Amino acid sequence: MQSKTLTHKAKPLGNYPHVKRVGDFIYVSGTSSRKKDNTHIGATQDENGNWELDIKAQTKAVIENIGELLKGIDADLSNVIDITTFLVDMKDFKAYNEVYGTFFDGNTGPTRTTVAVHQLPHPNLLIEIKAVAYLPINQ
Repeated sequence: MQSKTLTHKAKPLGNYPHVKRVGDFIYVSGTSSRKKDNTHIGATQDENGNWELDIKAQTKAVIENIGELLKGIDADLSNVIDITTFLVDMKDFKAYNEVYGTFFDGNTGPTRTTVAVHQLPHPNLLIEIKAVAYLPINQ
């Protein structure tokens, strides 16, 4: 078993690794658009202090973050076999799905479950994704 927390990524909010390899399977902890400096891609504040949240920007950043985490364990998005997505509001499903489709193909991509949740660890987050990847050790 191999666990890894990447120092160039945002530190996990609890006592868990970014990724864990168990045999040929790689498990990616729930990932958001949070950057190392604890700001969020897809969350901008206007001059009046109001937040504008962008599900497309957040979805793209989350999937890219997952790709970077997988690279840290010698895998990539093509190795992902299952994704679970948590959306704060299902009204964002269509826009999320559009961005998701630029990364994964319906015939060759991972299986997927998308659920609505009451909230995520930060009010600026609209989406979080966890993933399972498969990469044989002897490959």
